[in-house]
Amino acid sequence: MNFSQLKVLRPDLAFIAHWIKDSAHVLDVGCGDGVMLDYLQTDKQCSGYGIEIADPQVLVCAQRGISVIQQDMENGLGIFADNAFDTVLCLSSLQMMKHVEGLLRDIARVGNEAIVSFPNFGYWPHRTALLRGKMPVSKSLPYEWYDTPNVRCATIYDFADLADDVGLDVLECVALHEGKVINFLPNLRGSLAVFRLKKK
Repeated sequence: MNFSQLKVLRPDLAFIAHWIKDSAHVLDVGCGDGVMLDYLQTDKQCSGYGIEIADPQVLVCAQRGISVIQQDMENGLGIFADNAFDTVLCLSSLQMMKHVEGLLRDIARVGNEAIVSFPNFGYWPHRTALLRGKMPVSKSLPYEWYDTPNVRCATIYDFADLADDVGLDVLECVALHEGKVINFLPNLRGSLAVFRLKKK
């Protein structure tokens, strides 16, 4: 997969990809269908693994030629040594975890850097929905309250505080909307929060 294909398929991942160095050793926690690792392996000569629990996604990863470990992220990353990876990715899956703090600590342990993204609950349509007395449903939060896999909702500011608490420095923080960077009022206008982090 080349960059143009990635940009069409997932513009958010195309933005994130520029933070990952060529030939990096990468762990993608909650890798889904493996599209990010597919791009990183073919276009940036990266190596690494994906972790995914869902059978259909694991199958798609295998068909793409991705080395995928079928495991529940909630059980931690104990199979990996300290500093085993240059970069650990956790893209649009952290909000599905019950034990976010523990997973973040594990991500910090096994990686030199981490890139985390999640739907920004501070995004203005989400706030508006709550003011109307309804749980938000949007492109970045596409589920109804009764069938959502998302168990944690955070804003950009919430996550920055947690990162500091677990010993991570924020190298860069960007708000995206449909793959485009939002500079003005990012916590209000960005639907996706993206953090690049490093151990303190």
